[in-house]
Amino acid sequence: MTHILGISAYYHDSAAALLCDGQIVAAAQEERFTRRKHDPRFPAHAIRYCLGEAGIGLADVDQIVFYDKPLVKFERLLETYLSYAPGGFRSFLAAMPVWLKEKLYLKTTLKREFSELAGCKPGQLPPLHFAGHHQSHAASAFYFSPFQSAAVLCLDGVGEWATTSAWRGHGNQLDPLWQIDFPHSLGLLYSAFTYFTGFKVNSGEYKLMGLAPYGRPVYAGLIREKLIDLKDDGTFRLDMQYFNYCTGLTMTNERFDALFGGPPRKSESQVTQREMDLAASIQAVTEEVVLRLARTLHRETGEENLCLAGGVALNCVANGRVLREGPFRHLWIQPAAGDAGGALGAAAVAWHEYRDAPRQANGRDAMQGSYLGPRYDRDEVRRQLDAAGARYVELEDAALMPRLAKILAGENVVGWVQGRMEFGPRALGGRSIIGDPRSARMQTVMNLKIKYRESFRPFAPSVLAERVGDYFDLDAESPYMLIVAPVRGSLRIPLTEEQQKLFGIEKLRLKRSELPAITHVDYSARVQTVHAETNPRYHALLRAFEAETGCGVLVNTSFNVRGEPIVCTPADAWRCFMRTEMDFLVVENFLMDKQDQPVVERDESWKTEFELD
Repeated sequence: MTHILGISAYYHDSAAALLCDGQIVAAAQEERFTRRKHDPRFPAHAIRYCLGEAGIGLADVDQIVFYDKPLVKFERLLETYLSYAPGGFRSFLAAMPVWLKEKLYLKTTLKREFSELAGCKPGQLPPLHFAGHHQSHAASAFYFSPFQSAAVLCLDGVGEWATTSAWRGHGNQLDPLWQIDFPHSLGLLYSAFTYFTGFKVNSGEYKLMGLAPYGRPVYAGLIREKLIDLKDDGTFRLDMQYFNYCTGLTMTNERFDALFGGPPRKSESQVTQREMDLAASIQAVTEEVVLRLARTLHRETGEENLCLAGGVALNCVANGRVLREGPFRHLWIQPAAGDAGGALGAAAVAWHEYRDAPRQANGRDAMQGSYLGPRYDRDEVRRQLDAAGARYVELEDAALMPRLAKILAGENVVGWVQGRMEFGPRALGGRSIIGDPRSARMQTVMNLKIKYRESFRPFAPSVLAERVGDYFDLDAESPYMLIVAPVRGSLRIPLTEEQQKLFGIEKLRLKRSELPAITHVDYSARVQTVHAETNPRYHALLRAFEAETGCGVLVNTSFNVRGEPIVCTPADAWRCFMRTEMDFLVVENFLMDKQDQPVVERDESWKTEFELD
């Protein structure tokens, strides 16, 4: 058997993934173990987990592959500073010590870290190789997709040089077609607006996307006129005189401020109509770029299938438009589309390209529902809950599911932990907070009392895969919550003439459909289809809720408070449960009612423990 370990590290979202004869054994992000969101450090905990899941040591690994080529990245850094000199000298001085001390000698750094992890000398380690950043993204998208052949589009901030790349995959071959290079980047353009609207780059992009439907795209023309020269084929160039990310310590500059009527919004200050309109505008431009690129790739390759990866592929609104309006018959998006998924792609590059191992697509993807992280058996759950002083009842599924359905139907918010933890940024029914989508108060309660985050942020529906068409205008699977689709017209509640005149955040409290908790202000929803094959217990809970209420949908959001990584262990779940106004907690077959717990006073320590995103 051949074991290949892929890792991503040192930028953001460090992760490890282990393949055994090309099949995924395990994959996890380092943040879930260290409790530090987007942890960029060497993924020692994730590696130990992956090796433990396979029952092997590092000595049993045949090959280690890193998801990036640091020397090429350093070349890009130097060339950028030279081309903008003498501008950016402060940024140069800030970046160089880290590069000269660690990143430039990454092979040595990695060998030292692995030696410490395994307790051996560097010469005793498995061979260490480096894949290209976009090559890793493309491999993560194509090799684990359900397609025998496909076009592949990767869009992110920047790898070594590439910011956008096009590929064609067939069998075990993945061929590069063309790329757009730094500094011209759709991901960095979107991040510039994330920064300008007062959110945190590399984590606040979801907020910008969620804010967009509250605004009007009044700045879209200005963006196209001044910031991005967009061609008919989707390729583009940015006017760099408005941006500061090449040489400075911020994303935008004073020219950008002047263009949009003032300085960036201060973090945590009130979100105004300007931010909503900016969000709507950059979202509209982003969707147009992605659509044009998809059409070009279809015309050039003639493929019927499209795979997406890279951070921009997490823009599920754009994905929904590509699915509905694009020329491809089928769309598949890598659920860990960002840097974490690069670990998986790097390992796949080694298996299929270095070793020329065959690949046979069978119509289902190879991600196993993305449930690739740790699971905890009953004895371990009981041990952790007892250590925390939790009071619980233990129920078999036949009794637990109908009882939970009644609890949810009573407008209670439930923490739900079962099976293997998800790989990627989305909670998919392994580490979720769930509720009744029919409840008009559920979105506000979850945002303000459970997640402690902005009230405008939408929640996603988990729907029985076999009933998705009853609730949404979607005729495709969406197991990874990466496609936004319209709520069916028959479920919508028409707005009055007065209500239609409302703007911005005033739209928030209007009941728009029979499922108000998951219907965004534009009648859309970020859909997760739940399949009995990949998550039988979550599917069974949805079935029980349907039997209780007639509704085959639940609200699903990630199990964490704002700024915290998604919970991993039963102990993590218990802590988060006790810090919030969640009503019930379920960990595997253990049910806890908040009213039964030995609460002294609510724990507010998370507000200093976790940096707000």
